[in-house]
Amino acid sequence: MPQYAYVYILASSFKHLYIGFTTNLEQRIWQHKNHTFSDSFTARYTIDHLVYFKRFGLITRGIAREKELKGWLRSKKIALIVASNPDWTDLSKDWGKPLDPFTVTS
Repeated sequence: MPQYAYVYILASSFKHLYIGFTTNLEQRIWQHKNHTFSDSFTARYTIDHLVYFKRFGLITRGIAREKELKGWLRSKKIALIVASNPDWTDLSKDWGKPLDPFTVTS
């Protein structure tokens, strides 16, 4: 089974940003949302809305992209988020919830 790497950006309701890297996105986002590490930056500032992520086939490319994004100005990070998620919707809000097989979406 191939292992993918993910670079993600979390935001708070006040638009504080956090950029992270993981090989298990679902588990890592769950940890952020549940404040598993209570002294962490994301827990202190309630940064738990997944607003951007990208998957990489090579872990080294994911790490390189994380470092690149962390070096960007805030305005450039915001532009990246807005380009793919203009409403800053929490992309993980429905993760782990049961699916209704009879619901039709457009």
